[in-house]
Amino acid sequence: MKALSGRTHLVPEPYGETPVWAYNDMVPGPEIRIRQGDRLRVEVENGLDEETTVHWHGVRTPNAMDGVPHLTQAPIAPGETFTYEFDAVDAGTFWYHPHLNSTVQVGRGLYGSLIIEEAEPVRVDRELTWILDDWRLTRNAAISDDFGSRHDLMHNGRIGNTVTINGRLPESIAVHAGERVRLRLINAANARIFGLDFAGLEPVLIALDGQPVTPHAPTDGLVTLGPAMRVDLILDMKDQAGNRVTVVDRFYQGLEYRLVELAYAETALRESAPDWPVELPANPLAEPDLRGAIRHEVTFNGGMMGQMVMSEMGGSMGDGSSGGMMGNMMNMMHGQGIWFINGKAATGHVMDPLLTLPRGRTCVLAMTNATAWHHPIHLHGHSFRVLSRNGQPTAHREWQDTVLMAPREKVEIAFVADNPGDWMFHCHILEHQAAGMMGVIRVSGKEERI
Repeated sequence: MKALSGRTHLVPEPYGETPVWAYNDMVPGPEIRIRQGDRLRVEVENGLDEETTVHWHGVRTPNAMDGVPHLTQAPIAPGETFTYEFDAVDAGTFWYHPHLNSTVQVGRGLYGSLIIEEAEPVRVDRELTWILDDWRLTRNAAISDDFGSRHDLMHNGRIGNTVTINGRLPESIAVHAGERVRLRLINAANARIFGLDFAGLEPVLIALDGQPVTPHAPTDGLVTLGPAMRVDLILDMKDQAGNRVTVVDRFYQGLEYRLVELAYAETALRESAPDWPVELPANPLAEPDLRGAIRHEVTFNGGMMGQMVMSEMGGSMGDGSSGGMMGNMMNMMHGQGIWFINGKAATGHVMDPLLTLPRGRTCVLAMTNATAWHHPIHLHGHSFRVLSRNGQPTAHREWQDTVLMAPREKVEIAFVADNPGDWMFHCHILEHQAAGMMGVIRVSGKEERI
């Protein structure tokens, strides 16, 4: 697989091709599809004029295969290659992207899907993968080169003006009445959060971030994905032949728009939806033992209006420090970080760990979003159970690797620290990560039992 610059039709005529960066001259890059338990081997060649890496998002790889520059591997220099090789231990919907200069490299089109199939997948008529992305395009359909603007860094990241599905501005997708579809959704956008309304189709969520979940309807009727998150849905096409259904993104109030239309063929596949089971088999994840858990508090703060929110929430840094709020505001004014985890802003991928955890122990992180903005918080090398939100237990104790935190929200997660190494822990709004909201959680190589 080769990363290089190229051109593609993101938007239709009369616009021309858009200059992009792409894997194998494709946006998205090639879909990688293997079976659970298989061994994946991918040789990545860097055809760019700058260094790069590939991170396998959500996949529990050995640390050396995680694709984080300087922390887990040396960057892939221009003209060089690096071979990634690991076992596919979990089935599910995953994706790959660079972890170096991510705001630019992902923002210009470097990403693709990694589908690890179950030994016994749920029965459906058809499977679709939608990689959702948004692009900030100029009037001639070029990608705006204003990456890393201070406004984007301090607010909600680089929000684009053109949304694509699988690298194309979507018009309609053909379906049949009575058809059952498994839809794999991947949010590859730098910063945009999607809240999809499927217009009465009653989607059923069967997996989050690749991990099976108790089948259920989405909260408030919207299928919500922060950057880097994935959702697997069962969609039964219940409308009549010849009808059209509009899928609308309603996440940002007052900025709703039509994402795509589902166009029913003139002939039905069957009279009504099938009654096939939809529950996925569990992946081999170690169950957290909350009785003997190591507990830590983590506070995310900074950004525009961060001082106000910290004042409202009592100014706690999560590390017991005092005066941290004013110190962070001074750092922001002097360009020494905009976003912080427990009072510290990252300036690169190599840093002292926020936490060091004994291998094999359960860790509970009580996380507080003391900012005015959403943050999708991602932990490398592990999946975690989401235990509670604002003190209320979650309905499904879902496994995730990226959890979306609303402003002022408190979320508890738990995981077994069973994958040794130094693992990134960061906001996946790429501009927030670049401006400091990134840390390292170390899992020691020596196993500890209690």
